[in-house]
Amino acid sequence: MSILAVTGVAGRQIEVPTGLFIHNAFIPATNSLTVENPTTGETLGKISAAGPEDVDKAVSSAILGYEMWRDTAASTRSKLLFRLAELIERDAEELASLEAVDAGLLYNDSMQMSIPQSAATLRYYAGWTDKIDGKTLEMDGGVAFTYREPLGVCAAIVPWNTPLMITIWKLAPALAAGNVLIIKPSEMSPLYAQKLATLIREAQFPAGVVNIIPGDGTSAGRALSEHMLVRKITFTGSTATGRQILKAAAATNLKRVSLELGGKGPSIVFEDCDLENALLWTRIGITTHNGQICAAGSRIYVQKSIYDEFLRRYKDIAANSPVVFGDPLDPNTTKGPIVSRTQHEKVLAYIEQGRQCGSRLLFGGERVGKKGYFVQDTAFVDVPEDATILREEIFGPVACIVPFNTEDDAIRMANDSIYGLSAAVFSNDVNRTHRVTRALDAGHVTVNAWAMLSSNVPFGGVKESGFGRDMGEDALESWTSVKAVKYAIAPAKL
Repeated sequence: MSILAVTGVAGRQIEVPTGLFIHNAFIPATNSLTVENPTTGETLGKISAAGPEDVDKAVSSAILGYEMWRDTAASTRSKLLFRLAELIERDAEELASLEAVDAGLLYNDSMQMSIPQSAATLRYYAGWTDKIDGKTLEMDGGVAFTYREPLGVCAAIVPWNTPLMITIWKLAPALAAGNVLIIKPSEMSPLYAQKLATLIREAQFPAGVVNIIPGDGTSAGRALSEHMLVRKITFTGSTATGRQILKAAAATNLKRVSLELGGKGPSIVFEDCDLENALLWTRIGITTHNGQICAAGSRIYVQKSIYDEFLRRYKDIAANSPVVFGDPLDPNTTKGPIVSRTQHEKVLAYIEQGRQCGSRLLFGGERVGKKGYFVQDTAFVDVPEDATILREEIFGPVACIVPFNTEDDAIRMANDSIYGLSAAVFSNDVNRTHRVTRALDAGHVTVNAWAMLSSNVPFGGVKESGFGRDMGEDALESWTSVKAVKYAIAPAKL
């Protein structure tokens, strides 16, 4: 088995298998992926990349795994999910190091968010394995009952930004419900998945229950989307790619699809808010992981009566907050790199569009250094409603700050978007927050904070942000189908 050596936190050497993880073994592929370190722009090494023939192997393995897994006792599935949570916590430093090295996620952020979220989600769904129940229904002439049954062979295409956490959002409910899962990690951040595969094997999941096949979207991703024996595909990523997956499902076997796509999250700041709190969270909401988060609060709407004060203090906070650009593995680093050269160039191009559209640059807007893919936190103010930077997802640390007059204006402006993933409302008026949260076109709304992810609360979008939910009881619906069984009851004979 070929191994890639990666240097993690404090110089720790991490050995990562380079093969595809199929049927609990690492096997080489004909093609390979070159893995880059976005901090330096240098190559970390190569790992196997799946092509269509490798996807077929993974599906064949999954079919065998499903024949056994669907009849595995719920208590056994639960124990295995609990065990995987323990192993992730045990090897947290290695997993966080790998997310830092190829995804550019701060090591501290991975340790404080990605790792705990992953373990909590596994434990949450471990508790669901014996609670996925049907109903008993009275009907004319008889009685009916329903089963919730697994779908079978499923696939998950995972993004690069917080890859471990989002992978577990898919894996935990899928396996709890009795499905088997083929995971395609992003070609830009696949190393965490290679490590995860070793933990799945160590936890002693049966062969075929989880297969992990790195590869690019046009080859491995497309093959999974079009495969006639894959019964469901779940995808987190861009709206454009989501459309292609939906088309592939429609054109082939009508596999079930769930999509968590782009976002252009509005944060609405009312004059009656706790301004210190609003300033804190609106900044966190667009700077965390360089704004490379689908739920990023990139559109900040501020009521006119406090607009000038908000801008002054927002700028002061940015100026007075020490930003340390550098290696995400360094605990002292507060700002890591954009994930790749392509994404870095895209963010800088959007910033240039912002300069040209009539907006005013409040701060930032520049590349940092010549090595790696760093960019300053950036804010534009007085942004026109038709500006590209206000309407398109940038996936970078670029905030647009816009004034509004009334509550109705704020709702209209927030909803004037093709996206509907996440939103935030800042106000101390409970009546207002209730009205506004109900009126917003978003699948996820926070009040007086941002994000607040929890494994028991569903997350997902509306409009072109997709459909289906990760986390919570609601996610289980998309991993099961309902079978109704009806009994005719003959009347008693006299």
